[in-house]
Amino acid sequence: MQTFPKDIYTEPEPDVNTLANLGPLTGMAGIWTGTRGLDVNPKPDGPEKQAYIENIELQPIDAQTNGPQLLYGLRYHTRIVKPNEVEAFHDQVGYWLWEPATGVLMQTLTIPRGQTAMAVGMAKPDDKTFRLQAVRGSETHGIVSNPFLDYAFKTESYTITVTINPDGTWSYEQDTVLTIPGLKEPFHHTDRNTLHKIAEPTPNPTAQAATTKP
Repeated sequence: MQTFPKDIYTEPEPDVNTLANLGPLTGMAGIWTGTRGLDVNPKPDGPEKQAYIENIELQPIDAQTNGPQLLYGLRYHTRIVKPNEVEAFHDQVGYWLWEPATGVLMQTLTIPRGQTAMAVGMAKPDDKTFRLQAVRGSETHGIVSNPFLDYAFKTESYTITVTINPDGTWSYEQDTVLTIPGLKEPFHHTDRNTLHKIAEPTPNPTAQAATTKP
């Protein structure tokens, strides 16, 4: 269990350079593409396997404080399409956050089907693999869905495992556990992909300002 300071108001002085303080998230900063994604999703006749192409941008934000809590992070947007199609198969925005003082990792995510979640995990600064999870009903790492999704595809948990690869790519595996009417067992909706960098990240605004001062 985490312990918290009595002084919940005094803010630390953050480093202006977010890219130098991302810990295990460092290898994810930038603009990426992945062409060999695989989605396994529920259909009336059973699981369907769907290939997908993903483009994701992760850009550093200025450091954030909640009183003494100091967070460095990446703002992200991922857009996924089926091969040879233009229409979005999946769209998602959010933040990846790292708290150096505790090793806590957070991923916030929102999708335009009326669902949002926050997954939480732990990692050391030089870890190359880390796992985060959100669980239905949690007040600190939970999942909120619109009424229809909560009825038809109730999300019980969401788990993502990220691996930073030696060749400069990074990979993820996701397991979203759903309760679906008519199915006796929970359905594991899985996704996986490997991302290749196509552009470097843009430094966060305070870091840019620091480099332009006379």
